[in-house]
Amino acid sequence: MAPDPTCPVCRTADIVCGKWTLLLVRDLAEGRSRFCELERSLNGISPRTLSLRLRALEEEAIVERQTYAEVPPRVEYSLTAKGRALIPIIEGMRYYGERWLGAECATEPAVGLEPAAVAV
Repeated sequence: MAPDPTCPVCRTADIVCGKWTLLLVRDLAEGRSRFCELERSLNGISPRTLSLRLRALEEEAIVERQTYAEVPPRVEYSLTAKGRALIPIIEGMRYYGERWLGAECATEPAVGLEPAAVAV
């Protein structure tokens, strides 16, 4: 059965279910990041995959790319308002993982990503 293009859940899943997407949003929720910083924080992602995911998120207006005219050139990525609107999904996933799967983050969550912010 094909996904319903009029269903908001299906449309959202098309965007966020791409491999690495939610982890990229999680990391960018902390603020602007450079490509190399994202590559380090997403252990196991290839540079090609990271580049493709960032480009796809730019096309969806979830991530914006800022290029600085410096030598060498500097590029930073950040979430747009549309991207920040995905943070409650990540909050819910963090809460679910902690409560039902006994999982814990290796690092403290970003400001605004505390599990207590999710209604039970």
